[in-house]
Amino acid sequence: MDTTRKSKLVTPSGECSASVLAAYCNGIARLPAGAHRCARRTLLDTLGVAAAGSMTQAGRASLKAAGEIWGDGAAPVWFSRRRLPPVGSAFVNATYAAALDLDDGHRQASGHPAAAIVPAVLAVATSAGSSGNRLLSAIVLGYEIAVRISAARDISTIRTTDTGLWCGAGVAAACGWLTGQSTAVIAHAIAIAGQTATSQAATGWTKLGHTVKEGIPWATANGLQAVALAAAGHRGPLDILDEAALYDRQRLVGNYSKSWAIEEAYFKLYSCCRWGHAAIDGALALAQRLRAGPNDIEGLLIETFERALTLPNQNEPQSAEAAQYSIPFCVALALVHGEKALLPMDNAHLCDNRVTGLAGRIRLSSARDYAYSFPAGTPARVTMTAKGKSETIEVLYPRGEPQNPLTARELQEKFLKLSSALSQEQTSDIATMVNGLGIHQDPAALIEALSGSS
Repeated sequence: MDTTRKSKLVTPSGECSASVLAAYCNGIARLPAGAHRCARRTLLDTLGVAAAGSMTQAGRASLKAAGEIWGDGAAPVWFSRRRLPPVGSAFVNATYAAALDLDDGHRQASGHPAAAIVPAVLAVATSAGSSGNRLLSAIVLGYEIAVRISAARDISTIRTTDTGLWCGAGVAAACGWLTGQSTAVIAHAIAIAGQTATSQAATGWTKLGHTVKEGIPWATANGLQAVALAAAGHRGPLDILDEAALYDRQRLVGNYSKSWAIEEAYFKLYSCCRWGHAAIDGALALAQRLRAGPNDIEGLLIETFERALTLPNQNEPQSAEAAQYSIPFCVALALVHGEKALLPMDNAHLCDNRVTGLAGRIRLSSARDYAYSFPAGTPARVTMTAKGKSETIEVLYPRGEPQNPLTARELQEKFLKLSSALSQEQTSDIATMVNGLGIHQDPAALIEALSGSS
């Protein structure tokens, strides 16, 4: 068998879900090779996204402030010679991974697990002396726990799906397991991380772009701190996941099988909210079909699921972050400058009148037949009017979804494009170390490759 467990998982109704999840982690003896392959894929994608994210305002600000907040340490900040404590390193690297909204995601969770899990696991693995296989397993487990917690909620009823509300618990599970903590400590770490998660108080009403965004870096640091606190004796509310009105226990702790959440990750080619990707795919396809340039487009109607209309969707966003949450702007940018203009987005395009002018001719509408599509899907139906003609296309699964996957070559090209600011040697070394991790490469070699620039 590919997967073995030390003992049969027992989930009595009276046992707290946090304890069940912790026992599940500590009951894993070995993970299947397929899960490790997916972890390598996710790891490489996250590092490529982070390489580009390190050049952003958010990335530079996090690096500048982290030393003052946490002091010096031994865990590396990627793409630099800087060393911080693991919590500080994870915070900065998570900022890099999340800054451009190019990080991977998961439909059931409606969010982005890897931007938290990968930086935390790599930061801890540095000091723990972990093997490649154990590092990969920690990524898989953290991903699994984070997705389960998010997916157990009725997402249609909650104020926000922001990743910072739940990814810290996955970090706590992954890093508690990676450092060999007891089941009780991991359970309390999950509970502490959940109880102290980011509030995301302004999400849903703020119209101003900001670099806090979904709170992923804060939740990442919080998850690591929760492990340290639980190991020292702090105790969290172990029943935090047991409110029946909030969490579906069967989805949370049941349905264990040979499949893993990380195997169903989606990957992004556009540096914007996933909710707009189907519309971008559809608009590009129609422009090609109608042989229409930006000036030929008289109007564009995007019908999508209702929750996508709650984004700010500004035609003239004033920051990169505001642009990431504007479907009209991102569709217009792709039509004017091509899809590569979103890999990643260039701030110079914020002032491009051709883009903002076309964005003003784009209309959004909620489609009745998409009323129950989210979070399982993020579809769009696009109608373009150009050159006196009107055509419609429906995109149920944007590029990068498991049902419409990117090829290995496309993922490799994404990594190379996003890491272009690094030296060719460093880029090659990172890819080699990730692809061989747990086979003929160890984490120390990967960490050295990530620290290759000054």
